Amino acid sequence: MRIPLSWLGELVEIPKDDTADWLHATLVRVGFEEEAVHGGELRGPIVVGRVLEIVEEPQKNGKTIRWCQVDVGEANGGVRGIVCGALNFVEGDRVVVTLPGSALPGGFEIAARKTYGHVSDGMIASERELGLGDDHDGIMRLDVLGIPGEIGDDALAILGLDDQAVEINVTPDRGYALSLRGIAREVASATGQAFRDPAALEPGTASGFPVELRDAAPIRGRAGCSRFVARVVRGIDPSRPTPTWLASRLRLAGIRSISLPVDITNAVMLELGQPIHGYDLGKLRGGIVVRRAAEGERLTTLDGADRALSTEDLLITDDRGAIGLAGVMGGAETEMDASTTDVLIEAATFDAVTIGRTARRHKLFSEASKRYERGVDPAVAAAAAARVAQLLVELAGGTIDELGADVGDVPAMAPITIPVGYWSTYTGADYTVDEARDALERIGATIDEAPDAWTVTPPTWRRDLVDREGLVEEVARIVGFDRIPSVLPVAPPGRGYTRPQRLRRRVADALASTGLTEVLVAPFVSEQQARLTGAEPVRLENPLDGERPWLRTALLPGMLDTAHRNLGRGLTDLALFELGRVFHAVDGQGTESLPASTSRPEDDALAELDRLPAQPDHAAVLLVGERVRKQPGVAAVRYGIADAVEAAERIARTLGLELELRQSERPWLHPGRTAELLLGETVVGLAGELLPAVAAAADLPRVVAVAELDLSLLIARARVSLDTQRIAPVPAATQDLSVVVPVDVPAGDVRRAVRDGAGALLEHIALVDDYRGAGLGEDEKSLTFALRFRADDRTLTAAEASEAKLAGLAVATERHGARLRE
Repeated sequence: MRIPLSWLGELVEIPKDDTADWLHATLVRVGFEEEAVHGGELRGPIVVGRVLEIVEEPQKNGKTIRWCQVDVGEANGGVRGIVCGALNFVEGDRVVVTLPGSALPGGFEIAARKTYGHVSDGMIASERELGLGDDHDGIMRLDVLGIPGEIGDDALAILGLDDQAVEINVTPDRGYALSLRGIAREVASATGQAFRDPAALEPGTASGFPVELRDAAPIRGRAGCSRFVARVVRGIDPSRPTPTWLASRLRLAGIRSISLPVDITNAVMLELGQPIHGYDLGKLRGGIVVRRAAEGERLTTLDGADRALSTEDLLITDDRGAIGLAGVMGGAETEMDASTTDVLIEAATFDAVTIGRTARRHKLFSEASKRYERGVDPAVAAAAAARVAQLLVELAGGTIDELGADVGDVPAMAPITIPVGYWSTYTGADYTVDEARDALERIGATIDEAPDAWTVTPPTWRRDLVDREGLVEEVARIVGFDRIPSVLPVAPPGRGYTRPQRLRRRVADALASTGLTEVLVAPFVSEQQARLTGAEPVRLENPLDGERPWLRTALLPGMLDTAHRNLGRGLTDLALFELGRVFHAVDGQGTESLPASTSRPEDDALAELDRLPAQPDHAAVLLVGERVRKQPGVAAVRYGIADAVEAAERIARTLGLELELRQSERPWLHPGRTAELLLGETVVGLAGELLPAVAAAADLPRVVAVAELDLSLLIARARVSLDTQRIAPVPAATQDLSVVVPVDVPAGDVRRAVRDGAGALLEHIALVDDYRGAGLGEDEKSLTFALRFRADDRTLTAAEASEAKLAGLAVATERHGARLRE
C-alpha cells in the first residue's frame, strides 16, 4: 500500500519535516512492515513561466526549432531564452519551466547548454518529462488545463510534485489498511492525534433503480453479495481533464491516471477502501441483478478478453446478460468512455472467498479484487457512493439524481467475551485495565464492561477480530509490543531429541562423514516417477504443481532429477543421499471430495480426511561418476553396485545392525546388478545399478549406483547404544579365506555361511576378491574374504583365529559345496 503524505495529512496530523521516516517508524510500531519511499525525484527550481515570443528557425536537417523568450519572474532571472522543439504552444501561454540546476525523474539534470546556435537557459516541460503521465504530444499548457499559478511560482507545489508516498506491506488479515482511511486511523491510534473520518458525510437517500441480489445456490452457506448501493449522476463532462493534484496523488499511490470519471472512482477506493465501479447509464438495459453465472455463459471484460465463466463466478447482469465480473472487472459493453454523460455508481459488498476464487480462476487480479479478498467495510458503501457522486459534481460538472438503490444489510459484528486481565495473562506483559480499554476504543471497538469480563464488539472494518486472542494482539500492538518481556521459556525436564531422532541424525552424520552430500527433494512427483518402483502412489486433490500431483513412493525417482540438475551445471561426480518420508497407499484412505467450507468441517468429514497414507522414513543413496579420479600413476575408479552396497551397510552398521544380501531383480534396476538387503528374513531395501534405459530417460550416465532402505524399520530394530562406544582394549587377529564355489552361488550366501560358522569371535567379514579364470573350472569362481576376529577379554592366538575361520569354511562347504582354494 502506497500512502501519499499530503493526502494522509488531510485525515490525521503528521509532522512537516522528515515525514516519510516518521511515518514508517510510526506504522512499524503498530505492526506494519516498511517497504519503500516513492517520489521526491524532482528537484527545483521548476517554476511557472509565460511565453513572450516564439521565433521559428528551420535547420539544415529539415527540423524546425523554436527559439522562445520565456518570462520566469524577476526572482528567477526574468526573461530567459529557451530552445524547444514542441509545436503545440503559442505566445502568451503559461508553461512549466525547468531552470538550470533542477532535476527530472531518472536523474536527468538540467543545465544551460548551447544548441542550434543558441544557449538554451532551461527547458519547457511536458507531462511525461515531469512524471505526470504518458502524454508526450507537447508542452503542458497551464491555461488550457485550468491549472492556477502566477509567473515565477513554484510549479512543484502547484502540480503536487513535491509530495512523497510511503509504501508498507499489508498482511492479508488487515484489509482495512488498504485505504487512507485505515492508515490514518492507525496513525491516530499510535500517536493519539485526532482522526478525521472521510466516510463521515451524509450519504443522502436514493431509490427507484431496480437491483436484485439473487444467489440461488449460495456457496459455503454465504451469499455472494450482502449489500449493493447505487447512485446516479447525470450530465458530467467526460472531456474535462483530471486535476493535476488528483493525478499526482494517484501516481504516487501506484495507479495510472485514465480519465476523470475513472480516476474519481479509483481515488475514492484508495481513500475509503471501498472498490467502486462506474457504468454508463445510457448503455444499461433494465435493472441490475447480482447472480452466479450459468453453465456456458461468457463475458467480454474491460481488457477485451472473452471469458468462459464458471458457475461459481458472481456476476453483475442486466436484461441482456452479464455486464461484469463482480468485484474483479467490469464488462466492455457498459464501459464509461468519452461519450458518457450519465453514470451509475456501484458500491457493493461481495464475499471475499468468491472474489478471490474468481480472480485466480481467470488470472485477473485488480486493485478491487485485492481489497475484496481481504475484506471491505460493509458499512462504508453508501458513504463511498456519495463521495464519488460529490466529486463527479465538483470536478466533472454533473448533477446528483435521486435515482439509485440501497439493497441488503450490513452484517452485525459478533461480540467477543474477554476476561478482565486476560491481555496480561496471555502476553506476560503488565497492561493496565485503562490501557486495554483505551487501545480497544482506539481501534473502534465498543465495550460493555463487567467486573470479571468485558463484551467487546469489533468495528465493521475489523472482521479479522473473531476471538479474544485477536483482541489481546490489538492491545499489545497499540500499547506497545516492547512491553512484552523477552524471557525464554524453560524447557521441561526430560525433553530433547527422541531416540529415533537421535539415530536418524547419527545416520546422516555417518553418510556425510564418508563424503556424501545430503539433498532435500520435494515429495511431489509426476505419475511416471511415482510408479517407477512399482508401488501404488497417492494422488493429491489440490496439488501445488499440476504437473506433479503425486506423492513419492520412494526417494530415488526424485533424486534422479537432482542428479540431472547438478550434472547440467558441470558437477560430473556425485555422491548424494537423502533421508525423507515416502507415502504408501493404504485401504480406505482419503476422500473423493474435499469439504467446501471456510469453517470447521463436521466430524464425519474430518474422519474421512484423517485416513492418511502410510508415511515411513527412508534413506537413499545415489552415486554417479568417479569415486577415485584419475591421477598420475592412479587409474580412475567409477562408482558401481559395490559402493551402493557399502553405503547401505554403513547405514545398518551405524544402527548396530548387519545386512544380508540376496540377488534379486527389479524392472527399473540392472539385471544381475541388483541386490535385496535383508535384516534376518525381512527385506529392508535394495541396492544396485539403474537400468540403462531408465538412466538414459533421466538424461544421466549409463552407470548410476543406487540404494534405498526403510529407515523407520531399521531404527525400530536398532541395537546400537546411544552412549559413547567402548574402544576394544585388546588387538584384533586378521586372516583371509579364499574358497571355490559354483559360479551361480551368490557371494552373499557364502559370506553368510562363513559368518554363521565362525561364531562370536568374528567381528567383521568383507568380500575383497571375486576371481574367475585360469586354474578354475568354467563353472567355478574363487571368493576371497577378509576376516577380523576379536575377543573381549584376551588377545586371540593365531590358532584360535584359524579354528574359527575353518569352522566358517565347514558351514560354507556344507551349504554350498565350497572348498578351500589351494
